[in-house]
Amino acid sequence: MNIVADESVDRQVVERLRNKGHVVEYVAEVNPGIADEAVLELSYRRQAILLTADKDFGDLVFSQRLLHSGVFLYRLAGLAPELKAEKVAAALDFHGEEMASNFTVLSERTLRIRRRASS
Repeated sequence: MNIVADESVDRQVVERLRNKGHVVEYVAEVNPGIADEAVLELSYRRQAILLTADKDFGDLVFSQRLLHSGVFLYRLAGLAPELKAEKVAAALDFHGEEMASNFTVLSERTLRIRRRASS
């Protein structure tokens, strides 16, 4: 699966996903400091799911209606980075195809996929 990982993503999460065979472009490595809008556009151009821990992307998608090819927001504050990596990788294993073009939120106990409205 193609993924663009925002700077807010823990390096351990990126490494786990790469080890599982995902193609992960990590903003912290390739273009640190770029605006959230540019990160969202990058993931859209690459037809990749945007992986983030930054809730601001919800505003960009729902309020500003910016184009995206799927956003996966994880909200796992307080967990060790290795446990975050495990949970994110498992969610992608089981629901990755469903995440394309949709907005997904993972918390410790739930995974919600908000489907894009049909035009």
